[in-house]
Amino acid sequence: MGVIKDLLKEELENSIRLREDYKEALKKHPGGSIIKKEIKGHTYCYVAFRDGKKIRFVYRGKKLSAEDLRKHKESKRLRIKYKSLINKLNKRIQYLKKALHGKED
Repeated sequence: MGVIKDLLKEELENSIRLREDYKEALKKHPGGSIIKKEIKGHTYCYVAFRDGKKIRFVYRGKKLSAEDLRKHKESKRLRIKYKSLINKLNKRIQYLKKALHGKED
């Protein structure tokens, strides 16, 4: 039974380390959505995101280039991917912790 428990401990450690790596990667990709506001007949682009309970707007310019839009779209896709992976790892970590703390025969 000791070999199995050692494997579970190693898998738990690897999962925790991998989750932290994903969290660091998630921080590198800013969140938010691109919003276009029309003020006095002129269009302005902002990135809107939540900061606690408030919604913040960061000015990005009068017009965003196709490259900026592509980067934002890719960043958004990666954020979704990393959040999904983190959720799966959280479930795996929870399962491994329960398995390690179970009764031995």
